[in-house]
Amino acid sequence: MQSKKFEGTGVALVTPFRKDGSVDFKAFEKLLDHVINDGVDYLVALGTTSEYPALTTDEREAVVSFITEKNQRKLPLVMGIGGNSTSEVVKQIQKTDFTQIDAILSVVPYYNKPSQKGIIQHFTNIASVSPVPIILYNVPGRTGKNMVADTVLYLAHNNDNIIGLKEAAGDMVQAMEIIKKKPNDFLVLSGEDVLTMPLVAAGANGVISVTANAYPETYCKMVRAGLDGNIAESRKLHYELLQFSEMIFEDGNPSGIKAALQIKDITQSAVRSPLTTISRSLYGKLDNEIKQINRKK
Repeated sequence: MQSKKFEGTGVALVTPFRKDGSVDFKAFEKLLDHVINDGVDYLVALGTTSEYPALTTDEREAVVSFITEKNQRKLPLVMGIGGNSTSEVVKQIQKTDFTQIDAILSVVPYYNKPSQKGIIQHFTNIASVSPVPIILYNVPGRTGKNMVADTVLYLAHNNDNIIGLKEAAGDMVQAMEIIKKKPNDFLVLSGEDVLTMPLVAAGANGVISVTANAYPETYCKMVRAGLDGNIAESRKLHYELLQFSEMIFEDGNPSGIKAALQIKDITQSAVRSPLTTISRSLYGKLDNEIKQINRKK
């Protein structure tokens, strides 16, 4: 079953930058070692957390090439390919080498705010040309359009190549409706770290996580405990990381997680304009929270 490999914890990788703005591949190697060795189930490249819109085409290709070379097929790799022009997304898929890519993560078209019929048409066209499975990505806070449960379910039941959903609408009722009515092998993955534990308890299959960049081992244990039915252990780990997961989004993503990775001496906190680094006040609070988490270990 092709969807099984994307159960558990996928990490939405940041793209480390040097202070001069160039991609820091030495730090990237350190980050990949960190998340792979600490147990994430799969890698996600070129998603929201990667600052995809701020990367050039050459940089995107270099990032994916670097990850595949470092990963050496140890873990499944998901690549973000999406946009608000169906024809352009189709062209991008047709010219991409998927030799070491296991799936596509594709966001709901943003800015032009299509109808639900338009969303169905968009993803049906993409699924018809993709040589690898597709995970839908619903994040209305960024796209301006919610992909409602009926739309997800239609796509799930009518496209064998659409195998899952990263759900970041923040609506537990909507997520549970999808979980209840989806095909058995269709994955529902949390797209909001603070809701992962309750979503898994409600029947979701895992998460594509930002927090896992910093705390892959703890986050993976939380998700795995929930999937195994050990809700008490999952809940305990959820509350250990809850405040951290809230903090890293206060001044935007990936600014917060990059600050945390700098505090943990994994990457620098540099982001590309129009994003900015987090406030000095939040940085101090985040530093204290990381120290508290480390003391509990």
